[in-house]
Amino acid sequence: MTTWDEATSSAASPPWEGGWHRAARELVSPNHGPRPVPASQVDLIVVHSISLPPGEYGGGAVQQLFTNTLDWDAHPYYQGIRGLQVSTHFFIERTGALWQFVDCDLRAWHAGQSFYRGRSQCNDDSIGIELEGLEGLHFEPAQYETLARVCQDVALRYPIEHIAGHEHIAPGRKQDPGPGFDWPRLQGVLSWPVQRFPQGIRTSLSQLPR
Repeated sequence: MTTWDEATSSAASPPWEGGWHRAARELVSPNHGPRPVPASQVDLIVVHSISLPPGEYGGGAVQQLFTNTLDWDAHPYYQGIRGLQVSTHFFIERTGALWQFVDCDLRAWHAGQSFYRGRSQCNDDSIGIELEGLEGLHFEPAQYETLARVCQDVALRYPIEHIAGHEHIAPGRKQDPGPGFDWPRLQGVLSWPVQRFPQGIRTSLSQLPR
């Protein structure tokens, strides 16, 4: 897998090759489709968390889920999600390793029924980033580092104006990444205006030292 330094060391070598990030390990998911809006209107990043089975890390089950190759009989938990067809653009392991499953110019299946910034169906005009983790628990420093870099690079290619958790675009239905996710830490690294972040966390963001 290409390292961050290898992918971004030269100004003549941009982080993107089409809608694929050069620093990501590519594993194509069949779960995607065309966006009903132009890529020029993709203005939202959605942060998720996932682990399979819940709370277990590093076994490759998440990658299998996103590529429709998960053995549904390998764990009792999988019976409750048998046949599920989902995807995301990016997945960040606990180590900070980055995977990409869907071309960012295409529509991944990560948000489901959702509503944010006055629009429904957030899959249509968002980029999905999954963090390996259990909702409510903490995430690793390496994950925040990779997430920040991906967000910065996504904003180079798309007119990003908003970043939110799955819990913010599907309240009551989803709870990830949950209270263990450090939004102030991410905003501090990105130095993005607090207006880009969910309303419910803007107060804490505005109190960060400058």
